[in-house]
Amino acid sequence: MLISAYQQCVSDTIKRFGGFVAKYMGDGVLVYFGYPQAHEDDTERAVRAGLALIDIVNELELSDPLQVRIGIATGIVVVGDIVGFGEARERGVIGETPNIAARLQGLAEPDTVVIGERTHHLLGHLFDFRDLGTLEVKGSSEPIRAYQVLRPSILDSRFEALHGERLTPLVGRENEIEALRHCWQRAKGIEGQVILLVGEPGIGKSRITVAVLEEIANEQRTHLCYFCSPHHSGSALYPIIRQLERAAEMSPDDDTSTKLDKLETLLAATSTAAEDCSLVSDLLSLPSRALPDIRSQPATAKIANPAGTRTAVGGPRRAGARRDDLRGCALD
Repeated sequence: MLISAYQQCVSDTIKRFGGFVAKYMGDGVLVYFGYPQAHEDDTERAVRAGLALIDIVNELELSDPLQVRIGIATGIVVVGDIVGFGEARERGVIGETPNIAARLQGLAEPDTVVIGERTHHLLGHLFDFRDLGTLEVKGSSEPIRAYQVLRPSILDSRFEALHGERLTPLVGRENEIEALRHCWQRAKGIEGQVILLVGEPGIGKSRITVAVLEEIANEQRTHLCYFCSPHHSGSALYPIIRQLERAAEMSPDDDTSTKLDKLETLLAATSTAAEDCSLVSDLLSLPSRALPDIRSQPATAKIANPAGTRTAVGGPRRAGARRDDLRGCALD
């Protein structure tokens, strides 16, 4: 019963993040990301699945509490044909990556995720890490640099988190840049514009956006940023929620009272209505300090447009208009 509940928990969590459970080995599990279906963010998916698995396993209502250790390594492997029979069926994998992941798992403390150097490099600043230094591991001819993943980081820009401040120069995108310049000029003429950049992952959509933002950096404008996430597809308002958390400078370590203080400070600059804070705190899953009865009125909550969430996109602000405290840019 204990092992069965654990294995079902692992299977459901890994599937949710697009991974593949390759093999159960007693209380251990071998998981692939990038096979049989590859994604542009498989490294991130693996780490998020590991962090989620720790929380979910700890919440299992079992007679004996469980703890998990997770090791993640990134590298090239060769996946062969199915071998074995019955419960022992698996696809043969050739390469040192699974071995390194197993060694990293052995180094992990209970309820932690430990990753190798290559994985750390691919993640950029998407997560907060603790450097564990260079460690000697059995079966490896060279020491391995390891990192513990602490939590997802608070980002202003996902693009910058992955690419840093040193960007490669744009090549062959003159037509796209010129089209965006033209739209900006029309927006400044109080003619609203909506631009949709569409293309395969990795072709430079975000890079083009950054280039245009750099060109107009010194112009008068309000700058908002919303990021969608494939890991939160069940929350239609996730980009709005994250934007408000960033604007209020909320930290994952903040307690509920601190988060409410920061939210009230943010909304005080744009709103004087107490119900605004009540509605926005509800959006952020925080208890309200004022007008709790508003939540019992679904129609009011549905049609309300809190002043603190109004945005201005496009041209310059009117003379004397307040500079919006929310900031960012529209990337993929």
